[in-house]
This record gives sequence, C-alpha cells and structure tokens, in this order.
Amino acid sequence: MKQMQTLTWADGPMTLEGAVSVEPMDEGWVRPWRVFYDRLRLYESALLTRACFAAGIRLTLISDTSQLAVQVHTLPDQSQTPDCTFDLLVDGQRHERQRLSANDLEQPRTLTFANLPAGSHHLELYLPQSTTVCLGPVQIDADATADTWRDTRPRWVVYGSSITQCSAADGPSETWPAIVANRLGLHLTCLGFGGQCHFDPMVGRTIGQLPADRISLCLGINTHGGTYNERTFRAAVIGLIQLIRDRHPDVPMVCVSPICSPPREDSPGGTGMTLQLMRTWIADAVDALRAHGDDRLAYADGLSLFGPEFVHHMPDELHPDAEGCRVLAEQYLEQVMPRFNAAAATSTD
Repeated sequence: MKQMQTLTWADGPMTLEGAVSVEPMDEGWVRPWRVFYDRLRLYESALLTRACFAAGIRLTLISDTSQLAVQVHTLPDQSQTPDCTFDLLVDGQRHERQRLSANDLEQPRTLTFANLPAGSHHLELYLPQSTTVCLGPVQIDADATADTWRDTRPRWVVYGSSITQCSAADGPSETWPAIVANRLGLHLTCLGFGGQCHFDPMVGRTIGQLPADRISLCLGINTHGGTYNERTFRAAVIGLIQLIRDRHPDVPMVCVSPICSPPREDSPGGTGMTLQLMRTWIADAVDALRAHGDDRLAYADGLSLFGPEFVHHMPDELHPDAEGCRVLAEQYLEQVMPRFNAAAATSTD
C-alpha cells in the first residue's frame, strides 16, 4: 500500500457541497447539516431528525491521487435504513460504490476508494441520503496534490419530502435530484426531509439565505395528514413562496404539486383535503402570485410527472422505488427543468 498524507478539515482543500452548514466536532471531525446548525432551537425537533441526514451532500476536492481514504461514522439510531451507501464520482462519473451496514458505522471506520485514474480529477463523494454522517481526516497519496474544487455550476435548491430525499434510490448519486443535477451540470442542495415538508417558515428563511440560481418546491404530500385545512393551505403555500422571494427576487422558481398516490387521490386526510384538491390550490396560489407580478414563478402538476401509469414503481403507493427515482428524474428533465429557462428568459426581458 502506498504511503499516505493526511488532510484535515481545519486546513485541507475538502469542501462539503450541498450542506447548509458544517458543525465542527471533537478531534477534528465535522458533521454536515441541511439547516443552520447554530440555530437548531429555531427549527422544529421533528424536522431536525431528517435535516441531519446527508441527502445530496458531497465531499469534494481536486486531486491526482490514486486512492482516497475517508474516516466516517454514523450516530446511534441516526439512520433511516439498515445500510449506508457511498458513491465516489470522478469527473462526474461513478467510479465506485460502497455499501456498509449502519450498525458497522457506529464506530469510526475508514472507507478506501482505490484505482483512481491517473492525473488530476474532480473527486465527489456522495454521502448516504438517509443517514447522519460524521467525517474525520481524509487521506490521499503522499506524493499527490490536492486543491479545493470551487464549484461554479449554477446552484439548484430543491425542497420537498421523502420523495425528494429518495431513501429507496440505489445510491446517493441516483436520487432523482442528483441524477437531474449531474445531467444538467447543476450544483445541488437537496432539502428533501422525509415526512417533514410542512412549509416551515424557518425552512423558507433558510432557502432565502442560500445561494440559488433555481429553486424547486415540491409541496403537499406531507401536509395530507393534517398540517393545514382548506382555509390555511393556500395561504401557507403563498406565504412560503413569498418568504423565499423576499430574499431571491429574481431567481426562477417552480412549484410542484404532489405526484400520484392512489390511496390519497380522492380520500381526505386530516386536512379534509384530497391530493386532487391540493393540486388545485397550489396551482391557484401560483396563478395568484403570477397575477401580482411574479413572472419568474411556474407551476408543474405532479400528476403529470408521476401519474397512475407509474404506480407499479411505488410498492407502498406513496414512495417511488429505485427505478421510480430514475423515472422521476427523466420526467423532471423533460417537464420541469425547461420551465426554469422560460422563467429566466421572462425575468430578463
């Protein structure tokens, strides 16, 4: 085995892209968050159980090393799935996938990715999308160079539920947001919070404080259980969009209503609202905002993205499976992402 040099988070070139904030820990370890960790008391505790998961977060650097070793561990009871999957991409192409037991990672462990191609490359290690991951020092070849990858790709922020977090994806680089971002050359920040997409004002403020060139809001499914009612639902959608718009007045934004979920289409949840009615109210909210001058805002009907014809990719009639995540990615590429270009063109007229 080659001699290795150690890169520390204090002075190393590594970054954690897709993280909202990075919490320093003892002995040089760090923990990425998808909210601002220094404001945790301002977020609801139920949201934090998902905001600590590493969905869409990537360790990045540029190096000519032949191997990359990363110390990682999870926290007890901080994994939604029994396995944790890590995907290493080299210049945007998957080089290696490692799948480990979440229980095994409750103690620090070193992941080693070998046989990297010769020369200097962009290295991007996707962290598990349904697990809290803490990271220690990183090692590369002793004679290798390492530089910070200053990612200048347009920034895409995606807010949604477990359907956006994509626990069922084959790996963290195969969630539908990751597939779309990599296909289009976008810098992804994934705010998919399983069970916790309730239009929290603090999440709206968080999105408003993040750099963004495109923003997707995938709204509705988590509120079916009783968050809002017919009186408050539309108002909450408008309030969330306006809160974000105050900080991002010119950023193209697409609001996506719920994809198909057969048991909920015609059945009122705790809200007294069906998914069909939610789609109507979300579309109406977008129409109202556009009528008041927000021509950078667009609506996408979730049922047209993932309708009854794809329910065979939903084992529980709610969450797309691994193939369903890929189908949803293709649908976003075809139906949603072009709307950003149209909104951007309108905003510059």
